[in-house]
Amino acid sequence: MDYADYRAHDAVGLAELVARREVTPAELLEAAVSRSEAVNGKINAIIRPMRDIARDRAAQELSGPLAGVPFLIKDLMQDYAGRPTGRGSRATQADVAAEHSEVVRRWLEAGLVIFGQTNVPEFGIKGITEPEVTGATRNPWNLAHTPGGSSGGSAAAVAAGIVPAAGANDGGGSIRIPAACCGLFGLKPGRGLVPAGPGHAELLLGAAVDGVVSRTVRDSAALLDTLTTRPDPGGPFLAERPDTSYAELARRTPGRLRIGVSTRSPIGTPVAREAVEAVELAVKVLNGLGHDVEEAEPHIDGVRLADDFMSMYAVAEAATMAEIQHRIGAEDDRFELDTRLIAAAGNAVSATEYTIRHARWNTYNRRLAAFHERYDLLLTPTLGRPPVRVGELDTPWLTRKVGAGLLKAGMAGRLSKTRLWKRAVVQNLAPNPFTQLANITGRPAMSVPLYRTPEGLPLGVQFVGPLGSEGPLLALATQLEGAAPWAHLEPRL
Repeated sequence: MDYADYRAHDAVGLAELVARREVTPAELLEAAVSRSEAVNGKINAIIRPMRDIARDRAAQELSGPLAGVPFLIKDLMQDYAGRPTGRGSRATQADVAAEHSEVVRRWLEAGLVIFGQTNVPEFGIKGITEPEVTGATRNPWNLAHTPGGSSGGSAAAVAAGIVPAAGANDGGGSIRIPAACCGLFGLKPGRGLVPAGPGHAELLLGAAVDGVVSRTVRDSAALLDTLTTRPDPGGPFLAERPDTSYAELARRTPGRLRIGVSTRSPIGTPVAREAVEAVELAVKVLNGLGHDVEEAEPHIDGVRLADDFMSMYAVAEAATMAEIQHRIGAEDDRFELDTRLIAAAGNAVSATEYTIRHARWNTYNRRLAAFHERYDLLLTPTLGRPPVRVGELDTPWLTRKVGAGLLKAGMAGRLSKTRLWKRAVVQNLAPNPFTQLANITGRPAMSVPLYRTPEGLPLGVQFVGPLGSEGPLLALATQLEGAAPWAHLEPRL
């Protein structure tokens, strides 16, 4: 199978070819490997190939709804037994997984052929993918720009045509941000729907969830079906599942929706004209499809939500570093400076303060639910600006020097109590101020790639739905995909 034939099909289409015996899993795998050899040196998406494992698997008699389709997993929270999960850190590049993550197990049950792991920022804590240990991943649409993060490696691989879909996860926008940067579809499922086991009950207090980035909506729907075939028997709760498949729900007409739209940054930062134009284009398409769209937004203190979100993330990073240091004895210099500074801020948060901040999540949940009593969906930009250039968000040299000095003196934690820290939180989230709301509240949300900047860079728009709205979101996405197709668009690498 040549590349043109391979690229012309999405994952569902490739699986249909295999089922009809028009192509073998081995032939599909070699097409994917050939494409990766042609382009991965330019984009640095796959940082740990698994070709021998994949070739052995492709030679077997595979079964499942996506049998024989090449696939990539993210090098974070998607463990493959016997393989390292590096998590973008020097400290864990040789940290071999004892067993499959439940999501990986289910993807294998679906018949997917996993042949590599994709690049991530250290522990997934940034909206760009530029880890020091494995180097920056680049956007296939313009190699000078980021593919976003933290699922930037997966998104770059899909956009570059290596695979039609790839594993991703989202704790603050990490499915939607790279989907928006790379011209892909990205759905973050709601809290508790996708299993986080066996190593975790839930990720980031339930704010993080596994999923995929894909070229087509139906691939995301089919892959969500593979992850939700049954509850996790060791999970903390049972999330309600629809009576029919997500693939079927994606094919249904969404009906006439009431959609509230806002382009105002919830943290008061500037929103680029291109991001506003992306929403304006979406509104035009929605109006043409007969939906009711008007300006509206939930009554939520976005600055406080951002502060609470970053505190949760900082505490999580402190816990991650401590666990790794205890288990494998990694020294501080095995972690990036930014990670150590964030962890120091997390260590400065008291248990009482952490509990109070977490309790405020309920306020955000209730106010977003009140918004959804009037509107079916919330529409915003996915990003506050077009994809940034690689290296543009590097921590300034002086800040690094001061931070290193404070760490050495054991005083870095004090920064988190200052206005400087709060200002840094806002600045850090400024490129991506819209995505954290869905994580904190556990609501499903998606990024849809309707827009390109005048320079040709993708820039998605985000829809946030109420609990259990994965089906309606997929149905609307399918409708938008039909009205303004995007899957045929391909970067020239």
